[in-house]
Amino acid sequence: MRLAAVILAAGKGTRMKSGLPKVLHQVCGRAMVEHVLLAVQKVGVQKTVLVVGHQGELVAEMVGDQVETAYQAEQLGTAHALLQCRDALKDFNGDILVVCGDTPLLRHQTLSQLYTEHSRSGFAATVLTADLSDPAGYGRIIRSTTGGILKIVEQKDATPAELLVSEINTGVYCFKADGLFEALSEIRSDNAQGEYYLTDIIEYYISRGDSVGAVFAGDAAEIIGVNDRCQLAVVEKVLRRRILDKLMMSGVTIMDPASIFIDDTVHIGPDSIIYPFTFIEGKSKIGENCTIGPSSRLVNVSLGSRVNVQNSVITESRVGDGCNIGPFAYIRPGCVLEKDVKVGDFVELKNSHLGEGSKVPHLSYVGDAEVGRGSNIGAGTITCNYDGEKKSSTKIGAYAFIGSNTNLVAPVVVGDGAITGAGSTITKDVPPGALGVARDKQKNIEGWAQKRKKLSGKK
Repeated sequence: MRLAAVILAAGKGTRMKSGLPKVLHQVCGRAMVEHVLLAVQKVGVQKTVLVVGHQGELVAEMVGDQVETAYQAEQLGTAHALLQCRDALKDFNGDILVVCGDTPLLRHQTLSQLYTEHSRSGFAATVLTADLSDPAGYGRIIRSTTGGILKIVEQKDATPAELLVSEINTGVYCFKADGLFEALSEIRSDNAQGEYYLTDIIEYYISRGDSVGAVFAGDAAEIIGVNDRCQLAVVEKVLRRRILDKLMMSGVTIMDPASIFIDDTVHIGPDSIIYPFTFIEGKSKIGENCTIGPSSRLVNVSLGSRVNVQNSVITESRVGDGCNIGPFAYIRPGCVLEKDVKVGDFVELKNSHLGEGSKVPHLSYVGDAEVGRGSNIGAGTITCNYDGEKKSSTKIGAYAFIGSNTNLVAPVVVGDGAITGAGSTITKDVPPGALGVARDKQKNIEGWAQKRKKLSGKK
């Protein structure tokens, strides 16, 4: 098998009303063009060429060295775009798959079917078609009375009779490499748009006596292209449902698919349960038998098995087996929670390492800290890690007990098994096994309440 792929991604995407190239807009955690690239890679291509134009350097940077890049300096049409690949593919012998970079719903199975039929039949060109109830905007497939393809006509160039045709061109083709670029050079721009249409190559091949075939796409949703934000939302919804269906078939319980958003890059183990209004994004990996949500957001996190997360946000952190988080916890980047850690309500963590079985039950801030195994952080504790100029660290040993409302002024060390008194402001190290208390002795002033009333004139 000798197969190359060309991804056409040079368009400006003006209807997106964006400073970002159209094909870089994200759909379920990946750029549109990345979805297309993954699909062609799964077909087994030996070489991929990406045609870029508007802000092409950004697109090329995103795909990296996965592809070879060809530049279309002027957007003069799809045939002109493909022609820019001539140098990149001049020594390639085989077949060339051509796809659009703004069709993120296209499945690799459909592309494989197209290529299989193309190579089996020996066609010079094979086009992927679909039947739409509303074909407006798409080029129409015009067939002969015997069913063969005669040509593809664009919407603006179609006659009233041709506009009634519901079979459309998806913009996906497979060509024999031999003679392709010579044929592209023969295409002219005498049409309503003044562009070099790739669709015209079909009529050119037929006029020359070459055979042209078609493969019908069973799921018309696959060929939806994105030209504006409304269409972006449509493809996002379709792809999100595909992702959730795949997860459910693998053993994950999705409580309400309509209110759960999971990126294509996420892995979730079996017997986990995802509750409504939950977002799981980026390269997050969740183990088995976890319960996530409701109303939680996880971004680029690694969760072990048997983890419970309720009404909380976790970003760029690692959480061990058996941890319980929330409700209303905020775990910021750089945190590591070993197994069986508890992080309770209204707790914020940042760049901290919590040892096995440690607890931060509620109403605390722990930042730039290391907490040993089995330690307990009392309610209202704060690690004072920033002095206005630099961040400093706090180290709490194993099986320590930090009393409620303690301020730990970093840099400071609380030793193994040490205790701090509630309400203390700890500015010096507390040795292992010691009690650290830092607060004024209580004074009771008799009759103060009555004197205060007299001074204020209140009765």
